[in-house]
Amino acid sequence: MTSAGAVRVRLAPSPTGTLHIGTARTAVFNWLFAQHHGGRFLLRIEDTDRERSRPEFTANILEGLRWLGLDWDGEPVIQSQRQEAHQAAIQQLLDSGHAYRCYASEAELTAMRELQAASKQAPRYDNRHRSLSPEQQQAFIAEGREPVIRFRIDDGRSIGWNDLVRGAMRWAGADLGGDMVIARRAPADRIGDPLYNLVVVVDDAAMAISHVIRGEDHIANTAKQLLLYEALGLEPPVFAHTPLILNQAGKKLSKRDGVTSISDFQAMGYTAAALANYMTLLGWSPPEGMGERFSLEEAARVFGFERVNRAGARFDWDKLNWLNGQVLHEQGPEGLRQQLLPLWAARGWPAPGHDQAAEAQADPHWQRELCALIGPSLTLLQDGVEQAEPFFCLPPLQEAASQQLEVPGARQSLTALEGLLPEGMLEADQAQVLLTAAAKQAGVKKGVLMKSLRAVLLGSLQGPDLVATWLLLHRSGEDRRRISRGL
Repeated sequence: MTSAGAVRVRLAPSPTGTLHIGTARTAVFNWLFAQHHGGRFLLRIEDTDRERSRPEFTANILEGLRWLGLDWDGEPVIQSQRQEAHQAAIQQLLDSGHAYRCYASEAELTAMRELQAASKQAPRYDNRHRSLSPEQQQAFIAEGREPVIRFRIDDGRSIGWNDLVRGAMRWAGADLGGDMVIARRAPADRIGDPLYNLVVVVDDAAMAISHVIRGEDHIANTAKQLLLYEALGLEPPVFAHTPLILNQAGKKLSKRDGVTSISDFQAMGYTAAALANYMTLLGWSPPEGMGERFSLEEAARVFGFERVNRAGARFDWDKLNWLNGQVLHEQGPEGLRQQLLPLWAARGWPAPGHDQAAEAQADPHWQRELCALIGPSLTLLQDGVEQAEPFFCLPPLQEAASQQLEVPGARQSLTALEGLLPEGMLEADQAQVLLTAAAKQAGVKKGVLMKSLRAVLLGSLQGPDLVATWLLLHRSGEDRRRISRGL
């Protein structure tokens, strides 16, 4: 049992792309675990891939985490600023004999791999430069070769750990691909740029990380890193390897599947609450009776790895859409208005001006009533743009709407209704009286008038409650103009 306050977890994204849903789900599990134990959730930006790392990707990652509500403790650690510590660790491994300089050229390594492939062997380094004599090293240096630095991995070693998700794990040293490169090529009197497995160990130790929570695709890295912890004399953290997120075909979710970036989900109209809720369900089962709709704070109170599945979690768009709809429906008219206002403003709604329509549309009360009208049918925030558009802009008449206006008595009933329209406020009970009176005056069934009224108001025969729609458009002065176009 972890003692309160002892937990220190981290998210360590590489800024070589936007915040991926897999990384975000890892962030959610780390955050939940830290919150559950009263611990700390730390952030480290692993930007040592200089060619691919971009500051705009770092900004996207930070913005995405904030949007999801995954606040971290302290300032983010920037990995590239810790190169001296990484090189010192490599020098320690060289001095202790756990690491050595390997002068094998790229051509030699390619030939080795091709031979292994031809023999149907797994690719691995054959440790050919593990025991070079000083004379052999000098000969390679004289040729102008620049070595990498490799960490010795004993094929006979067995590496084990107790994984919080997978239980007892065991990995054979012979299955780790030979001696591991821990620093890129550099002149023999220097240490080249340190590589992933080495820097992760050094940084996690420096940050006093107690638990490393990450995807199952890191399991082989864990075996290698445990050897590095041992060689450096460092205490390893506890590991938890979470299931991968899979597409509907059961393959690892990738960019080929379309939307995978958190900023893309945001642009599509998903809410932070729904997406965070859904990512929690990707691999974790809530306790019985909790249901599937909950906040991060509610999940944190009961979160534990005993309920994290080993099998991959298939991404289910239907469930995400259902959750997003639930979140939108819970917000109420004012909460929904606050989220839709920036999207409406981006469309120029309400239009600038001082006419009756613009004044009504800019009224928060009018906007709240609009949100109350369309809210129950929303799945995505973007739906709140599409469904609100006919209230801000004159919609064209769709074919079905035009055909409705040709129904016998349709135009006559609209003419009668136009004549009965009041100049001032219109209430719901009054609107029903006017519809009944206009239909009777035109000699048609009330249903004919109502379908025709919907056609001219919305340009369509589908839409939200007709009377509520009419009342909103009457307050903005739009109903009379739209009725007249159907006459």
